[in-house]
Amino acid sequence: MEWRFDGGAPIYAQIVDAVKLAIVSGELPPGARLQGVRELAMEAGVNPNTMQRALSELERQGLVYTLRTAGRYVTGDEAVIRAARRELAGGYVETFLTAMGRLGMEKSDMIKLLEADEEV
Repeated sequence: MEWRFDGGAPIYAQIVDAVKLAIVSGELPPGARLQGVRELAMEAGVNPNTMQRALSELERQGLVYTLRTAGRYVTGDEAVIRAARRELAGGYVETFLTAMGRLGMEKSDMIKLLEADEEV
């Protein structure tokens, strides 16, 4: 998994989004075992407490679960994964619409732009 952080949001929230994206895209398939907190923290270059906070949030959201002595795993619940995909997609759409609005584009212009992209 590739880790890139910016100053726009707390690091733990960016970790949550990165892992969530890896899950909904299939990079981390259902049932996949996640590395341990320390390994993930070292790989991402963050404090283990930050990684623990992010993983706890993913567990709260139902995207990962913990087996007591066996580690954390990606959920097999497709409904939870679909909901996470819709949530991420909604954020991307909102970002797109905001950016296009700043360019002064109307909805019809945006639709034309997207339809033209399909032809490429």
